Formats: sequence, C-alpha cells, structure tokens
Amino acid sequence: AATAPAVTTPLPQGWEARRDPQGRTYYVDHNNRTTTWQRPQPLPQGWEQRIDPRGRVYYVDHNTRTTTWQRPTVESVRSYHNWQSQQQQNRSTQRQQFNQRYLMAPGAEGGGSPTPAAGAEGAAATSTSTPSPAPPPASSDSTTAPSTSPAAMGAAVVASVTEEPLPEGWEKRVTNGRSYYVNHLSRTTQWEDPRLQKCVDDRPLPDGWEIRSTGEGLRYYVDHNTQTTTFNDPRLPASYDTAGQPVRYQRSFRWKLAQFRNLCLANALPSHVKVSVSRNNLFEDSFTQIMRIQPYDLRRRLYIIFRGEEGLDYGGVAREWFFLLSHEMLNPMYCLFEYANNNNYSLQINAASMVNPEHLTYFKFVGRVIAMALYHGKFIDNGFTLPFYKRMLHKPCTLQDLESVDPEYYNSLVWIRDNDVADLGLELFFVADHDILGKVESHELKPGGTDIEVTDENKAEYINLMVDWRISRGIKDQTKAFLDGFNEVVPLQWLQYFDERELELMLCGMQEFDVDDWMRHSIYRGYTRNSKQVQWFWQVVKSIDNEKRARLLQFITGTCRLPIGGFAELVGSNGPQRFCIEKVGNEKMLPRSHTCFNRLDLPPYKTYEQLREKLMYAVEETEGFAQE
Repeated sequence: AATAPAVTTPLPQGWEARRDPQGRTYYVDHNNRTTTWQRPQPLPQGWEQRIDPRGRVYYVDHNTRTTTWQRPTVESVRSYHNWQSQQQQNRSTQRQQFNQRYLMAPGAEGGGSPTPAAGAEGAAATSTSTPSPAPPPASSDSTTAPSTSPAAMGAAVVASVTEEPLPEGWEKRVTNGRSYYVNHLSRTTQWEDPRLQKCVDDRPLPDGWEIRSTGEGLRYYVDHNTQTTTFNDPRLPASYDTAGQPVRYQRSFRWKLAQFRNLCLANALPSHVKVSVSRNNLFEDSFTQIMRIQPYDLRRRLYIIFRGEEGLDYGGVAREWFFLLSHEMLNPMYCLFEYANNNNYSLQINAASMVNPEHLTYFKFVGRVIAMALYHGKFIDNGFTLPFYKRMLHKPCTLQDLESVDPEYYNSLVWIRDNDVADLGLELFFVADHDILGKVESHELKPGGTDIEVTDENKAEYINLMVDWRISRGIKDQTKAFLDGFNEVVPLQWLQYFDERELELMLCGMQEFDVDDWMRHSIYRGYTRNSKQVQWFWQVVKSIDNEKRARLLQFITGTCRLPIGGFAELVGSNGPQRFCIEKVGNEKMLPRSHTCFNRLDLPPYKTYEQLREKLMYAVEETEGFAQE
C-alpha cells in the first residue's frame, strides 16, 4: 500500500510534535503553552514573531505595519485580503450609487421655485484634482447670492432682464441640455439666472412688511398687518402669487421642498465657512471643527478641504465629505447608533451609548451635521428608522411603526390586542423591564403602573404606552441632544410640512429604480405573473414617476433605499426576502403592506382605474403600514 509522503517542512520556532498514547500526533506551542491537532504552518511572507516585555507572543505584519496577537496563516491572510478587496469594491459601488441620488430630476421642478437635483452635481467627488463645475448643488448651497425667479415679475420683465449681459465674473454653461450659472468670484454654481436676482432683491416689500435682523445677524420679516414674524421672504414666489395673495398649502413633495428651500434662501448668510479635515482622522477632525463653529455660521456656503489634496470645492468635495462623514459617524462600531435589527440596516440610537462619557456631545454634533446636510441639499450615506424621523417631526409612533424595528415585540403586542387577556392569566401590569449592559431596570408606563393590571378594557392604553416606551427606551437624553444640535442649524418648525417618508427622501435622496429588475425578482401568492391585477400593478409602477416609485417602495419595504445588488438582495425579518404581492381581502379594502416581509397585500380589484386609485391613496394618505 502506498504511504503518505513525510512532511519535511520544519515546525515554527517554539513548536514541538508529540504523540499521545493512542499514537496520534499533536503539536505543542511552548510560546503560548497550548496544544493543537493541526500542524502549524510557517508565517506568511512579510510576517515576524516577537515577544513583548511581559513574555507574550505577538506578530508583526511588515507589509501593512500592523500587529496582532493572533497567529496568521497563509489562508487567513488570503481570506482577509479577499474580504478587504470585496469591501473596497462594495464601497466603490456605494459611492457610485450615492453620487447618482437626487431629489428632483432635471427639468422636473415647477411652481416657481427651483429644486435642482442634489445628486446631479457634476463636480468631482474628491478634491484630488481641480474640477470643472457642472450642474450645481442645491440652491441653498449658493448662499453667497440667494435668489429665485419671482413669478410676479411677469414674462415681459423677465425677457427684458435676460437680454442684459451677465454680471462680471459669471458664466453660463449648459449640461445635458440644461443651463446653469457659474460664479467664479465665489466659486459657486446655481440654477438661477443672476440677472434675475437683482429684480428680486430690489422689489419693495408688500405694504405693512419690514425687514429686521436677529442678534446673530439672521434676517427675518415682520408683518405689521397681522402682527406676526416669519423667516420666509414675502417677495419669494412660493410665498405669494401674482395677485399678492398667500400661496395655499399643497400636499405635493415638490411644493414642500420648494417651501423648505425658500426658507434656506431667506436665511442664507454671505461668505463661506472652511472645514479642513484629514481623511485618516475624518470623524474627530470634523467633530472638533463643527462644534467650534457658531451654529448659524454653518449656514454659510461650505468650503471643504481635504488636507494634502489640491482642489476647488464647487459642491463635489462637500458631497464627498458628507458621504464619508455620515458613513463614519453612523458606524455602529462607535456605539452611537445601532442597526434596527439583524435584518434591518436602518439606524437607531444605541441605548448603551453612555459607555462613551461624551456621547451627548457627539449626538449634538450628529444633529448639526444632519441639519447641515438638509440645509445645503446634500445626502447622507445611510438612513434612520422611520420612528426616528417621526421623533424629529414630533409625531406619535404607532404600533405599525414597531414592526420594522422589533418584529417579535410587535407580534407580542398584536397578540395581546387580538386576544382576551382576562382568561389567560398573564398577570400583566403597566410596567416594563429593560436590560442594558447586564443591568435590569423597571419602568412604570404610568404613575402607579406597578399596581395597575392590564385588562381587556385598558389594554389599548397599555399597548400605546408600550409602543412609545419600546421606541424611546433609554434614548431620551440622546434624542434631546440630537434635536438640540439639529435645531441650532435648522429650526425644527421648518420641517412641519413633511412626513417621515419625505424626510427620509430629503436626507437620503432617490435613485433610479429598474422596474424590469423589480419585476424579475418578485414573487406572488394567490396571484400569478399573468394575473390581471399583477399586470395592472406593474402598469401603475411604469406609469408613475421616480418620486412616487420611491414612496411606493417606502410603503412596502419601509425604506426608499435599495441594497447594492438591487431588488435581488432585499432583506426581510427572516433574512433574504423578495418583494411579494399577495392576494388578500376584497375590492372594498385598501392595499396593505408588511415591511418586515417586503409584502404587499393587494385585493382583487375589478378594474385598472380602481387598483391605481386605491394603491395611490394607500401610499400617499394612510398613516402606518397596515391600513385597511
């Protein structure tokens, strides 16, 4: 019989081969005083074994100038390099998708107030070269000369003004058939024609109005007719129509966004604020400088500098800074934020953040940065849970909001809601326990809750209190610090018109959705691919614009963002979970969604028009995720 060739590779220093009484070979590591059945392999190329002053063995990687206590092997080093390569590839894909996000597609803005796509900037994303500015950032970035085209001027006045030459230092450019304007003096770009700005600034205020400034130099407007004040310039078109009457509230996202941008324009400050950071210490550098700057100065145009890199910031470098910084400060490894659950990668505040004694200051810093992103029309890398956005808007959370955050807790409360608790002997009281870092704390849901038993008569109150406690447990101080930092830069009342889904769109932007990819990676229950209701559903998806597709995706999955791999990599509460359409109910019901399972319950409607009307109503009008 053939015998295996003898192993001739010498053992590493400090190792010895021995045999046990059964004749089996094992290996003794005299360095660490351990044994193993696996024959030790030599160190990979570039590695060295050393001993510290306490006699402990450690390993030096001269390739990367790092050390580790774990003995490396050729296989482990290869696996790490493969993982690192995959991470770099994923980061590159994330950055590419990030740079393609936008709020309004070019040419889509209307209603008299420009809302250019924040993700459509053509400036270079990094500062390693001097970019040629392309389509500009959101209009709030160009705080040196805030402006808009007043609708009340009339077409004849606008035409006569635009025949004049551009002001000194300005240049008109065209990209993808759309005109924009470059201010070489302040190194900014904008959609608005600067020749129209003077018309806006020179227009007299309406009768009874006056301009004043706060102690911080912020401009506001006094209406002596109604004895009220506002930050909104009454001359801007989104405030008054051509007849001088206030414009009525509208439900469209475009209108709300225009209102917000006008508030930013009305409170813009001149000049710019410099932020100089190192890529190797981005988080701490940004924290130190942002917290040192006065909050109102963060409304000035941002001028971001990456040390050691030459470049001009026409908006692209600022976008890169927001991408990298948001990726770092929202990293769960810093213990400030955590993923909602194992299969929901939206972020929420970590109740254990107090392990960092300065955590409240860091949350205030995060609040400032998030407000800056909204104010300057930039996006962040990752988003928060919808209950977190509701907290920002001071809206109460519902039982349905809990489903995407804690499915098990949600199912428990639903079971209590749907069953008779009196006959089960559960002995529930208005008190909840919370285990944080091994310490169990009890919390009364209402005064005297320890002695109040849950009954069928009061269980609705119990469920509402439990939902509010579960979503906010252990994070009230952190949430307050975040909102304080946010409110210093952008007053929270500026967000009053938005709902939580629209706020996510503003922060994270939209991306183009591949409807064909969506259809390929969908499954059906009770229906088939050829069912007329399914065909009608996809007809609706193809007929609506990208904004409504994003809202539809939010309604069904809980977020407007897709994984790197698209619809094929959607994740639910049980792991990978494809988009599903299930036949449920009757034609009198509205469609319902289950965000934990990426499932849409679609009743068997009789006509295409009925399906479209019910679906759009459910997406735009209902509160929560499972409305009938």
